[in-house]
Amino acid sequence: MGTSVAANLVGSLREHGVRRVFGVPSESFTMVMDALLGEPEIEFVAARQEGGAAFMAEAYAAASGEIGVVLGGRAVGASNLAIGVHTARENSTPLLVLVGQVNSRHRGREAFQEAALADFLRPLAKHAVEEADPSRMPETVARALRLAVTGRPGPVVLSLPEDVFAGEVDEPPARPVRIPRPRPSAAEVAACHALLSGAERPLIIAGAGVRLSRAETRLVAFAERWGVPVAAAWRRHDVFPNDHPLYAGHLQHGAHPEVVRTVREADVLLALGTRLGEITSQRYTAIAPSQRIAQVDIEPSMIGKSHPAELGIVADLAEALEALLEAGPPPREPSEWARERRKAYERVSAVPPEEHDDRVDNRQIIRMLREALPDDAVLTNDAGNFSGWLHAFFPFRRPGTYVGAASGAMGYGLPAAVGAKLAQPDRTVVSLSGDGGFLMTVQELETAVRLRLPIVALVFNNNMYGTIRMHQERRYPHRTIGTDLGNPDLVALAASFGAFGALVTADAEFPAVLRDALAQDRPAVIEIRTDPEQISVWRTIAELREGR
Repeated sequence: MGTSVAANLVGSLREHGVRRVFGVPSESFTMVMDALLGEPEIEFVAARQEGGAAFMAEAYAAASGEIGVVLGGRAVGASNLAIGVHTARENSTPLLVLVGQVNSRHRGREAFQEAALADFLRPLAKHAVEEADPSRMPETVARALRLAVTGRPGPVVLSLPEDVFAGEVDEPPARPVRIPRPRPSAAEVAACHALLSGAERPLIIAGAGVRLSRAETRLVAFAERWGVPVAAAWRRHDVFPNDHPLYAGHLQHGAHPEVVRTVREADVLLALGTRLGEITSQRYTAIAPSQRIAQVDIEPSMIGKSHPAELGIVADLAEALEALLEAGPPPREPSEWARERRKAYERVSAVPPEEHDDRVDNRQIIRMLREALPDDAVLTNDAGNFSGWLHAFFPFRRPGTYVGAASGAMGYGLPAAVGAKLAQPDRTVVSLSGDGGFLMTVQELETAVRLRLPIVALVFNNNMYGTIRMHQERRYPHRTIGTDLGNPDLVALAASFGAFGALVTADAEFPAVLRDALAQDRPAVIEIRTDPEQISVWRTIAELREGR
């Protein structure tokens, strides 16, 4: 006798090492929920909104190295979790997205909460399909799990009518397949070496592919062998130790001109696991047509996607770096240019200690945060101008210590911290948000309290949507609309959820408050009141209005 499709699906998740499924319960998934209840190896994590659940699942996958799974019911739940699908695609995170669909017999009648969910989510996903045939479910699930983790990982969507789960199948649960790890040919290795050997100012730009192939140690060895400086692609800080003599900075939104200068002065760029996207390339202005580019990526469509590549190698980064290391050359000393660019990064990222009793200097907050946290602490963050201080001044010293949304999604920080803490329960996890982003998913603080997760949420409060205000002031000085915000008492709000709450109005107060927060056995929220005039790391509102 066969088993139900619901039980087969849950068994396939178990066989693939899934230990947590995130979501909001739905009538579309009652049979799956019951099967999960009977599977002791898998925990269902109930969130307060599907968008928060999707962020948790994505961050859990990023922090654990496993596949993330999120569940949402019908059109409403699927619409809510769409932001997490987009985030997983931009982050190249393996994510299985299960969305409930109306009964197959009711399709096409505009039934309650009916929508073409696979069609809706397909533009955001790596792959999306609806499966209404119970007999096809085992192979469909197996293919979805395989697609999520192979090649460039990403989100795969399965739209599943509620009646499909009651069907019976004879197949056993799907087992994981060996992930292909392509290796460069000897000719490709030789061509890459020839390009680097002829370069006077080579630069490595390292992206998500390094982290996804767990090639951070090999990247360090390769950079040291050639004496080549390394810049981190957008929100990939932790692919290379920031305190290493060859680290040259992070290519963030509005990166410091000295960091951008390193890219512009390089004569050869070796792009490792990065598509050299809009932010990494500073809106496509930092890389000139005269610069020679070699690009290594596991996904063929990424080669030359944003800039023509003289040499394109389709390979897994760990395999590629191993092959490049095996073929030589003898170790080389960093050039004078490489040493000078490191000094330039040190100058613009240094924060001399200085405490203020009357105001908050975000640079000091970041300095104090680094001093207080262990090197293996995991940081997550929202989108917003507040994050510029983190990106510019926080040195990430170990791999696997940063979980951020390359998509620039607001509301990511807090639920991502929940996912990261579940993935890494023995490590300190801190989220950073602005007041705008924090209030978008603050309901997930209840999830953290319910799960008894001692995460720390820093909220930089300037009572505005700071990034949009910055753009308004730059283009239309003194003419702002929709960016001023009012906020509740965030300390009282935290307490109402059962979390620890504290307020910081001067950076000198922060170390003691942070110590108290880290000592809690429950979630903690620290509201940091910041000066609205200091709109970004490098500009004030007055300077923007003056055109500076």
